[in-house]
Formats: sequence, structure tokens, C-alpha cells
Amino acid sequence: MKVGVDLGSRTIKVVALKEGAITSHNVTESGFEPHKQALAFIAEYAPARAVATGYGRHLVQQHAEVDVITEIKAHAMGARYFFPQCRTILDVGGQDSKVISLTNDGKMQNFQMNDKCAAGTGRFLEMMAVSLGYSMSDFCAAAASIDQATPINSMCAVFAESEVVSLKNSGMPPAEIARAVHLAVANRLATMVRKVGCGDHLVFSGGVANNRIMVSLLEQDLGVPVLVPEHPSIVGALGAALQAELLHHAEMD
Repeated sequence: MKVGVDLGSRTIKVVALKEGAITSHNVTESGFEPHKQALAFIAEYAPARAVATGYGRHLVQQHAEVDVITEIKAHAMGARYFFPQCRTILDVGGQDSKVISLTNDGKMQNFQMNDKCAAGTGRFLEMMAVSLGYSMSDFCAAAASIDQATPINSMCAVFAESEVVSLKNSGMPPAEIARAVHLAVANRLATMVRKVGCGDHLVFSGGVANNRIMVSLLEQDLGVPVLVPEHPSIVGALGAALQAELLHHAEMD
């Protein structure tokens, strides 16, 4: 068995592979010491080979015999597992968003990353939901219940929250504000995708890919199908597990 672990800013993802097939996967909150949780996952599986990716990959490597792989490469490999013809990947997690462009044979060609500001991330959407008094699922449902809205002007996380408060105080229905926030995030993400270039489809990974209204808005903005893996949060961990298999086979040869 080979294992891939993705230590993200908000969650830890783990995928176990056996002969190229996913046998197990898990997603859990990162907690205060995420590397210890990752080490516990690895110990539980006792894999023949393990590879770590994400923010905390090097910390795990300091405490266990694991290899590491960049997030860009991990997501490229994971996305290709689900969609072999994939050329462009949008990954939106808790604290950052990135767009990866691939060559025909799956090598990284170009990428854009938004890691300086919370806007355009899962954390930004969570903040806006709390500001409106919604749970995350209700926030998405509210946005989907409105046909159109004007996007909020500010995409700075701090100023956007102030703008949302102002809109609430002006009497705008919360559902319309929810739609406006989703539109603003979708517009920002679509702009990132265009900078890298998008072919005839886009693969959407990361926790935000579970947000169906975001998928729909991206499809409308970009004019191409947006493909979402069955478990979009584990794409990076899957890529790490695939790398573990490659390294193990190379060692055996």
C-alpha cells in the first residue's frame, strides 16, 4: 500500500492506493499540530512508501521517512487520475487558490497562485457566510436561490465584510448579498484562469469545488464545462499517493 498526505492550511487529506486503485481516503481538520495527525495517519496505514505535499510537507519529512512533492505537481497528477485529458486545473482551498496549466503529457506549463489575500478562497466564503448569519450550506443555497445580483465591489477580505454589513443595513435581502459574494469570487477565479489559459474544459479541485453554485457561476463566466472529481478535496493527497507508487516501483526495478 502507498499513501499520500496533503497538509493544507485548514485540513489534512490522506489517500491510500493499492495497485493504482484508491482503497481509502480521509479528510480531517488540521488542528494545532497538523504534522502529528499526518504522522498518525501514516503509522496507521504502515505503507510501503509515503509522500507528503501541502504547506506542512517538510515538517512531516523531519519526523518520518517520507518523500515530498510540491502542491502543483501533486494536484496535476491527482487531476489527471480522474480526468486523463485534463489541461487546466483550478484548486481552491481554505487559504489559497491556484490555477495550473499542463502540457499534453501532463507536465506543468504555467500557473497562477493567490496566496497573499484571503479573497477568492474557502476562508473568504466562510467569513462572508458568518457575516450574514448563514451556515456554509445555507449560504450556498441562498446564493443559488437568486437569479442575479451585482457583485460586491471590494475583494479585500476586510473591506468586503464592511461592504456586506452596509448592504445588510441598506435593506438588501441576505440571499441577494450571498449571490453577490459568490459572483465576486467566481469573477476573481475566472480572471486567474484566463491569465493561465483554459482549453475546452476546466478541472475544479479543493474544498470549494463542493460548492455547486460556484461551479455553475464559473461555467457561465468561462463558457466551458467545469469538471469536479467525486472527492475534490483529496486531489492533492491522491497525487502524492501516485508519486509514492512511482517511487516504489522505481526502487523495485
